[in-house]
Amino acid sequence: MKATQRTVRLDLTEPLRISRSTMSTRDAVWLTVEHEGLYGHGEAVTSVYYGLDTATLERLVAAVDLHRLADPESALEALRAGELAGDSPPAVTAAVESALLDLVGKRAGSPVHRLLGAPSAPVTATARTIGICAPLHAAAEARRLAAAGFEVLKVKAGTPDPEDDIERVRVIRDAAPGARLLLDPNGAWTSAQASDLLARFADLGVEAVEQPLAPGDPETLGALAERSPLPVIADEDAVSLDDVRRLAGRVHGVNVKLAKCGGVHAALRIAEAVEGSGTALMLGCLTASTLGLAPAVHLADRARWADLDGHLLLAHDPWTGIGGTDGFVRASDLPGLGVEEVAA
Repeated sequence: MKATQRTVRLDLTEPLRISRSTMSTRDAVWLTVEHEGLYGHGEAVTSVYYGLDTATLERLVAAVDLHRLADPESALEALRAGELAGDSPPAVTAAVESALLDLVGKRAGSPVHRLLGAPSAPVTATARTIGICAPLHAAAEARRLAAAGFEVLKVKAGTPDPEDDIERVRVIRDAAPGARLLLDPNGAWTSAQASDLLARFADLGVEAVEQPLAPGDPETLGALAERSPLPVIADEDAVSLDDVRRLAGRVHGVNVKLAKCGGVHAALRIAEAVEGSGTALMLGCLTASTLGLAPAVHLADRARWADLDGHLLLAHDPWTGIGGTDGFVRASDLPGLGVEEVAA
């Protein structure tokens, strides 16, 4: 097998502000694995939060020694046994697994979801994120997205004055009265703030809240979930399988991002760990292209909530194949991931 990589810049349509940062662009490292004339692709994106800058990501992707494996099937087995990517961060493992799954699927003439045991291509409504912004802009975005077909809107929160968040949710609710609303403060609230604010957001019709408290204290998060009037979904506190096992049955949901947990196989292990516990799955993502989102879309039938809109935030998505502009992402029935690079 032969592996190559290249780095591209992904610019957002507009800056995305969350409680801890504002982002307008990020780099993506694309890994391509070739074997006997077929190609598999995967993507890893830079992340300040996870400490992955461009140079680090390029070095770590290049360090995964795919050349010594005879074929993608044996490479995929070695990766899942922990014998290929070693101590690589989850984002790199997920990108390598994506490329191998894409290639294995193409060699088998099968879409990835069928390799994973799903008989039909998953289709799901995806949340669409509205960042921290002025109320007029938030209302206009909510109206536009609802008109386009989005049934779920995810509102970023966590401003210094919580009343700003209340007002943003209120105008979004008025602008899109039929939409389901999710809220994400990205860990910005104290326990006392959360106890007060969750009831107010429940009155505004918010369906669930992600990571209301700063990560690092899952016991407190679980205690908050127990008394919360809204379902509480762990995100930054639910990184690894061990994290999720500690939270299973304590919170209402866990946000599984392939770049956070290590890929499709890791996500399936998490799904198995929470089954029957009362904790549901949310499938999330980083801002990335269709290539980066596609593996998660092939898992979408396993999740209660899907937040797979990272490619929709881009000024130009260099890949196509999962849809989303009408509020629904769809896995392809084509072999592999079913995505194609858009001609420049």
